[in-house]
Amino acid sequence: MRKNILVLLFLTTVILSCREGGQEIPETTYYFIRHAEKDRRDPKNRDPELTEKGHDRARQWSVYFKDKELDEVYSTNYLRTTSTAVQTAISNGLVVKLYDPRDLYDSIFRANTKNKNVLVVGHSNTTPDFVNKVIGKEKYSDIADDNNANLYTVQLFNSGKVTVQLDTIGKLK
Repeated sequence: MRKNILVLLFLTTVILSCREGGQEIPETTYYFIRHAEKDRRDPKNRDPELTEKGHDRARQWSVYFKDKELDEVYSTNYLRTTSTAVQTAISNGLVVKLYDPRDLYDSIFRANTKNKNVLVVGHSNTTPDFVNKVIGKEKYSDIADDNNANLYTVQLFNSGKVTVQLDTIGKLK
């Protein structure tokens, strides 16, 4: 009987701690990227398509996210962002969902993405702004105009802990 109580206590502790390999498991993981390289030939075009280099980067992102077990892919409603997002969505059997960059991280978005792995494709200003809203502080500023390689990984834990990691993935020549 005493042995059964000890085993039950041990199992309860393991289950309640939600730990794997001594580390807390994230409840929600967001991956934030800026759209790939856009066509800049017409400065008046507010909705340009991707360049060939941009399409290469979109394919590169698709390969990178293939093994991340994404549940959802979000993009703003611009050609450059949806074109960046769609290859990753397709390779993960998903469809791209649109979000309004003026209404970041509202209660509906939080509820819809809770307990999921989510890719969010935005812009040089909206991507760091979105990250700042999720982490609850103004840490990141606009991305340099020639930088399309930033990856912000934000993990939210049941304990309330939030982690963020900024990486540069595959700078193209």
